[in-house]
Amino acid sequence: VDEETFKLIYSQFFPQGGESGRPPKPAGGAGRGGCLWRKTPHPAPGACRGGGFTISPLPPLADASTYAHFLFDAFDADRNGALCFQDFVIGLSVLLRGTVHQKLKWAFNLYDINKDGYITKEEMLEIMKSIYDMMGRCTHPTLRDSAPAEHVELFFQKMDRNGDGVVTFEEFLETCQKDEDIMSSMQIFENAI
Repeated sequence: VDEETFKLIYSQFFPQGGESGRPPKPAGGAGRGGCLWRKTPHPAPGACRGGGFTISPLPPLADASTYAHFLFDAFDADRNGALCFQDFVIGLSVLLRGTVHQKLKWAFNLYDINKDGYITKEEMLEIMKSIYDMMGRCTHPTLRDSAPAEHVELFFQKMDRNGDGVVTFEEFLETCQKDEDIMSSMQIFENAI
């Protein structure tokens, strides 16, 4: 699967951040936040598509493509620009059945965009913006534009233990292992399969 196909597949699981950029609303109705959808069997030529819905030409409210790009990079272990079945199964295996160390290493790799062994504030801000973009503007309460940067500051206050402006895997691992909320969130999928 190439990256564009992965993004398309990913947008199906997160329709609020799909290609069209808006969550489905009841047919013919306007939802909160100005999101307008109507179900049509065959979209008109030139209309945006999104999971069988045609959307009015409002400005984009959500976009999952950047976050999908980061996920694609995390799953593409051999960095060849394509996900084979083995890449995907190995990634899922780590996330579902890996040790805490393996899961945290996978998560660190997701945040370490340039793969230099450090998470910088700039990298974390890119990830946070992509997550907030994926959530869209139809969230309630409405998110402030400063929310991603505030999240990054909180992350670094917690994770950057030596205050050097970057988070190493060792800092990330140590902090996560001491945080009960993070550790319990890692157990969510253990009994899923």
